[in-house]
Amino acid sequence: MRKLWIKTAKPNAGGFKEFKRTLLEWVAVFLANKPEAKINTLIAIPYNPYEPEKYNRWTMRGMLDLKKELVVADEFWDFLGGKNTYQDLLGCFEKVGIELRDEIDSYFSRFNKM
Repeated sequence: MRKLWIKTAKPNAGGFKEFKRTLLEWVAVFLANKPEAKINTLIAIPYNPYEPEKYNRWTMRGMLDLKKELVVADEFWDFLGGKNTYQDLLGCFEKVGIELRDEIDSYFSRFNKM
């Protein structure tokens, strides 16, 4: 069984602590009912706000096994959809952004006047 929890890109230290606690509680409840189960848990962050640098959020240090419990950006999307899913998704966002640029700019212009 796999559990995946998607989180904001910049959670605070308390957030990571709660994520870890919740994952452990879910695993404990599941294993109490099915002790032979093999469980993998992940915390997923859908994009890397630090790109092109590696994701490096100080608030998660010491709380997660980063190689086994955290997937970020391409690791997450490629996990869900297969190799190159993240690049395909970025391409879709870029194409839509280009096609709808005027409409997007018009929408957000009303917030610039404040």
